[in-house]
Amino acid sequence: METIFVAALVSLLYAILNICRYLHRKSHQRSCCYMLAYQCHVAPDDLKLSTGTCSKIVLRTIISSGVGEETYCPANILQGRETTPSLHDSLQETDDVVFSTLDNLFATSGISPSQIDILVTTVSLFAPSPSISSRIANRYKMKEGVQSFSLAGMGCSASLVGIDLVRRMFTVHPNAFALVVSTENIGAHWYQGKDRSFMLSNVLFRTGGASVLLTNDPSWKDRAILNLVASARTHLSSDEAYGAALQVEDDQGYRGFRLSKDLPRAAVQALVRNFRVLLPRVLPAWEIARYVVVYSYTFCKRRRRRTPLINMKSGIQHFCVHPGGRAVIDGVGRSLGLGEEDLEPSRMTLHRFGNTSSGGLWYVLGYMEAKKRLRRGERVLMISLGAGFMCNSCVWEVLRDVGDVNVWGDCIQRYPPLTLVNPFADKFDWIHEDYMNFIRLEDYDRAQFDM
Repeated sequence: METIFVAALVSLLYAILNICRYLHRKSHQRSCCYMLAYQCHVAPDDLKLSTGTCSKIVLRTIISSGVGEETYCPANILQGRETTPSLHDSLQETDDVVFSTLDNLFATSGISPSQIDILVTTVSLFAPSPSISSRIANRYKMKEGVQSFSLAGMGCSASLVGIDLVRRMFTVHPNAFALVVSTENIGAHWYQGKDRSFMLSNVLFRTGGASVLLTNDPSWKDRAILNLVASARTHLSSDEAYGAALQVEDDQGYRGFRLSKDLPRAAVQALVRNFRVLLPRVLPAWEIARYVVVYSYTFCKRRRRRTPLINMKSGIQHFCVHPGGRAVIDGVGRSLGLGEEDLEPSRMTLHRFGNTSSGGLWYVLGYMEAKKRLRRGERVLMISLGAGFMCNSCVWEVLRDVGDVNVWGDCIQRYPPLTLVNPFADKFDWIHEDYMNFIRLEDYDRAQFDM
């Protein structure tokens, strides 16, 4: 009798999921979102920040963070002016990233700046007036009707907020072209105090960014790289989640980012709630049904075992985990049941470029492309976490085989290296202390990861 009941339940769930998926596809048919091209930023060699140079600037870096010897930082930091950054420094830092990626994007795509209908910029810590989107529109003399947005304060997850915003704008702007430009301003926000709980931003964050070109014009589908299948945004509003990653001043009055003990819990809750929305749209109906039945059976039997993991690879082949730090990558990987090959692109991005905030996911995608891992018909999941507390994700379908070496061209043959061990590990081994971890999902039983 129990077997008959389970079979009936599976059949019912399968039918419901297929109906919901059909209705979802029908509602989104007129709002397709194709990625035509993207460009990541590589700073000049004179801005490279090795751990040796970093230790001379401030004795609080880098060890087991996963960051390598060839990341980049703003000029005012290397010049010893981190205590007195100017507005010119901030503008120059932002312009270098934004304009270099856009110049390359326009040159390689064949799209003119005058064709851009929607412009979204995501820079969390720098909001000048006129806005960054206005600087771009002025630099490239874009048309007067361009719909521009400058998103600030959203941290590392902002780029996918921009992608989702463009997707929504596409529903009312047919045959349009859009840009999402993502970077971060580091030079004016270098922590100068001595409180170790504030130092992680200096350890991980580096100069970088990316520009992404999108369209919903069906005639451009054959030239597109990816097609946006689904996206989901989650924003926790509790006091604990809001204060988990907060820009404040330490006891000596130095401004920085304080990471509280509530951060791991906020990250878990945000990720779980986000996937409850996203996964039914992108995983096979039979996998969702299997998970629900297994979970229900485990719950009914009141077994104390960990909740079974959903099989992410049943509908997704590649995983762009935000390269926010070694602990971020490790924690998300464990929670999703991912292997080292799945996490390699994120680890190598962190090692080569550091945490470039909201632009980091595109370096991860670039690594996959440079390694020729993306094949037509496969799907790519992007996951980002940010202050607020937010979790944003999306799934892309690969439209054609791609293999451009992009920003990895000068080093892709060296990756992955034989070891990621940092040469200053002995000197800075205090960074192993528990409170220095950005996120530790492994501290929580997988039973909390209920889909």
